Amino acid sequence: MLFYNKTSNIKLKKIMFKKNEERKILSFYKYFFIKNPLSLCNDIYILFNALDILGRIYISHEGINAQISIPCYFYEIIKNFLYKLHPKLKNLYINLAIEHKKNAFWVLRVIHKKNILNDNIKNFNFLKFNTVGKYLNAFQVNKMIDNVNTIIVDIRNYYEYEIGHFNNAIIFKSSNSFREQMSMLLYNLKKYKNKNIILYCTGGIRCEKATSWLIFNKFKNIFHIKGGIISYINNAKKNNLPIKFKGKNFVFDNRMSELVTKDIISHCYQCNNYYDIHTNCKNNYCHLLFIQCPSCKEKYHNCCSKNCKNIISK
Repeated sequence: MLFYNKTSNIKLKKIMFKKNEERKILSFYKYFFIKNPLSLCNDIYILFNALDILGRIYISHEGINAQISIPCYFYEIIKNFLYKLHPKLKNLYINLAIEHKKNAFWVLRVIHKKNILNDNIKNFNFLKFNTVGKYLNAFQVNKMIDNVNTIIVDIRNYYEYEIGHFNNAIIFKSSNSFREQMSMLLYNLKKYKNKNIILYCTGGIRCEKATSWLIFNKFKNIFHIKGGIISYINNAKKNNLPIKFKGKNFVFDNRMSELVTKDIISHCYQCNNYYDIHTNCKNNYCHLLFIQCPSCKEKYHNCCSKNCKNIISK
């Protein structure tokens, strides 16, 4: 079930650009059993809609996952509301974005789902097992990452990884979803079973399940970055630490990415020149998300191939 503002996106976008207020972008998640997810969806939508909060909130029996944009002056109100919404949300860990831009979201959507993150594993109940890897802050990550007995694993999709990642991070290139990564995780990491294994993702939600799955399968030295890349960057900046993550952090909103360092480590799919901005193929039957430089964007009319270009030109 979906709770949302039915005004067109075009109109909502115009409304947003007319506003001069400063906004914060927040993300948070929490795995815990919710007896009545629809009731929680309704409560959150009513308040958030009244306070001009935009973004996506997923709610299921296994918990809550949210990425939202809020007027700055409502930050404390929202924090206190969330803390009191459910006993399990008391002192909820909230990530503040690396870059705050008001164009991140145009609409509020509160969505009831079967799972806030689908792992597709049949013989594993994450909520009942309730054991995850050891949390690391930025200082601990920097200390461990250069150790020869440590490997670091990127548990995001490849298109996220390609524009920004930790040096020497392992990525499962052939996987297109978290479900696929979970099915590949044990086989791909079994040769590292005696090493320290650090997992990371954007905000931490994937690593909760992935580290838990590894521990369930007898892996011992399992770690993950508390709050993911977002928290690592903010923590490193706050404490004047070296930032080991290079490039951009991919985000699932209209910003598409957040600048971490000026390193451009990815390439245009078509000419192979260094570039780091994704676009969607203009052919709606394709709609591939890929990196395309301005020159190729003009040459291929915002398409990923000559074939797609020819289709939209007809």
